[in-house]
Amino acid sequence: MNVCVRNGIPLIFYSLCRYRGFTLFLTFLFYTSYHLSRKPISIVKSELHKNCSTLIRPPNLNGTDNETWCDWAPFDQDNYQTLFGAVDNSFLVAYAIGMFFSGIFGERVPLRYYLTTGMLLSGLFTCLFGLGFYWNIHSIWYYAFVQAMNGLVQTTGWPAVVACIGNWFGKGKRGFIMGVWNSHTSVGNILGSLIAGIFVSSAWGMSFIVPGIIIASTGILSYPFFFFVTEPEDVGCSPPQHHEDNEKEPLLQNSSSSEEIFSSPGLSNSISSESTEEHTEAISFCGALRIPGVMEFSLCLLFAKLVSYTFLYWLPLYISNVAHFDPKEAGDMSTLFDVGGIVGGVVAGLVSDQTGGRASTCCVMLIVAAPMLFLYNHIGQYSLATTIGMLLVCGALVNGPYALITTAVSADLGTHESLSGNSRALSTVTAIIDGTGSIGAALGPLLAGVISPTGWNNVFFMLITADILACLLLSRLVYKEVRGWCGHSPRQRG
Repeated sequence: MNVCVRNGIPLIFYSLCRYRGFTLFLTFLFYTSYHLSRKPISIVKSELHKNCSTLIRPPNLNGTDNETWCDWAPFDQDNYQTLFGAVDNSFLVAYAIGMFFSGIFGERVPLRYYLTTGMLLSGLFTCLFGLGFYWNIHSIWYYAFVQAMNGLVQTTGWPAVVACIGNWFGKGKRGFIMGVWNSHTSVGNILGSLIAGIFVSSAWGMSFIVPGIIIASTGILSYPFFFFVTEPEDVGCSPPQHHEDNEKEPLLQNSSSSEEIFSSPGLSNSISSESTEEHTEAISFCGALRIPGVMEFSLCLLFAKLVSYTFLYWLPLYISNVAHFDPKEAGDMSTLFDVGGIVGGVVAGLVSDQTGGRASTCCVMLIVAAPMLFLYNHIGQYSLATTIGMLLVCGALVNGPYALITTAVSADLGTHESLSGNSRALSTVTAIIDGTGSIGAALGPLLAGVISPTGWNNVFFMLITADILACLLLSRLVYKEVRGWCGHSPRQRG
């Protein structure tokens, strides 16, 4: 039985399973709070700019503009969608840039302090956005700056929590475990939507302040005195086994098959020679890029995350405009997309565990997602049942590959056997993959803000194109996996 030891004596009470469960629970809670604090902006958009002609104007209200009296300046102008896109991208561009550095810092700073600092600052900037309501601030630069700073500090979350999970769990059932665990993204989005929806029509500032208080309070739990253990060795546990002799996963094994995917000579050897010098030395940025599979999955995630984050930031407004729901109803309805995302992430992880084909699982879901997005745009609003069904299906197909790449694939590559046991590479690899994906996360809402005035059909054509490109970027890895399933031995070079 694999248990922790203290003074050489096994202690069942401090078993590995107990620590693993505690780590899963805490990291799930931490990243749920991160996403909970990101969601309010998408709910509040439909309150910041709405159709004032359908509302009764208070008799004591000053001003003469009957069309925008109920809107919140500066979002009361005709270019409000562009301004919304600017606010979204202030967060997302800062997040994308910061993510590339976050993993580097995460490997050199104790993860518990890193998470605590990040969540406290995230709570601060989330609250500052909401305080703009009470301070009567109408400057686009204020909201853009606050969102940019929030984007930077939120980069502390993902590399840290994935590194913690990778430290505690081996590769055997990683896809399923991390598929279930990754539901924190959707759970956070759902809770963020529901909490923001409570206050959006009465005092939208509280839609930000309450989630800000929640993430700051949660951050205190990651402080060392609350016994959040980031590595098994800290409590005398044996680290998990990341590689097995009989494991046959064509994509990620370090052999000539890896060389077949990446044709540049000597890459695997250079990684091995670097990491064997010092297993505990943090890996360089370029060294992480040379790990087989990192580049292709990173670029695939760029387009997959473009689609997912466009839905994250624009779906409530789309539902409000097309289906004519009020802001709270549109926000509640958009949570169905995240419910589908929970199922999609679990299914993707389970299937990839059973087949050993991470890339193939992502590719199949991306292929099916493209026609589903087309159908949702054209028939998704015909009836309530159709809307619910299409949101669930699209959520599963869009978020399934995104969830698999950011969790199990990142952990697989971050503990790749070419690293020769270097346990400190996981945070950097995770940051590179998610940082590249975050570029797409920034582009998606920006393009939606630019394209949406020309019609929602064009927005969906953009999303379908991105989905197809994500699929094509995995084609070579899928081909390698299929060859492995068919019994073809990898080609020897040299």
